[in-house]
Amino acid sequence: MKKLASLILSAVLALSFSACRNSGTGVANDTSANQTQSESTSAENNTQSEISTSESSDTNVLIAYFTAAENSGVDAVSSASYSMVNGEAVGRLRAIANMIQTKTGGELFSIQTSVVYPTDGGELIEYAADEQANDARPELTSHIDDFEKYDVVFVGYPNWWADLPQVMYSFFDEYDFSGKTIIPFNVHNGSRLSRTVETIAELEPDAAVETNAFTISEHNVPDAEKEVSDWLEELGY
Repeated sequence: MKKLASLILSAVLALSFSACRNSGTGVANDTSANQTQSESTSAENNTQSEISTSESSDTNVLIAYFTAAENSGVDAVSSASYSMVNGEAVGRLRAIANMIQTKTGGELFSIQTSVVYPTDGGELIEYAADEQANDARPELTSHIDDFEKYDVVFVGYPNWWADLPQVMYSFFDEYDFSGKTIIPFNVHNGSRLSRTVETIAELEPDAAVETNAFTISEHNVPDAEKEVSDWLEELGY
């Protein structure tokens, strides 16, 4: 009897040990499956995150402009480079830049120089002629932070003696426009754009210079909003 009881007890213990081993293997398989599922979900989330970041990236737009009105050092009303826009004296290039900003949401940047430009129109033109004759490079006193973040740069300037103001040469000397799109806009007193767009393309051969540049007579600046808007729509803004 004792021998039989011993055999029965041994059989019971063997069955219990086998059941425990099978149970332990089952837990291990569940953990492995959960880990694999977690890694798959994580990879999917990472992919979705990358797609979201790509789709949400916006073009960064800068609107840089030069106007003698903001470099004359005098009261706005006395400067020949200002126009009355909505009852307020505004530099003509700044007025057009404001209209562009309204449509594009770009950031404004005023090109400033150490030169104090004459307020009288005749004296200003004579001063501009002297700068051109001397191929001057006026010193810039304002500088763009993180210029590399901008993809599109609107560049505004007056037409002086059928050319860019000399300060614009200083501006293009300072920054590397490689890979960027430059969109010129201009205020004139009869000469329109002259060869300024071609000059910009020569100064910045590694940039894409928009040939559909905007130009307007200084006399029409106060009422230019619709023209600016129509032009920007042509460009896709």
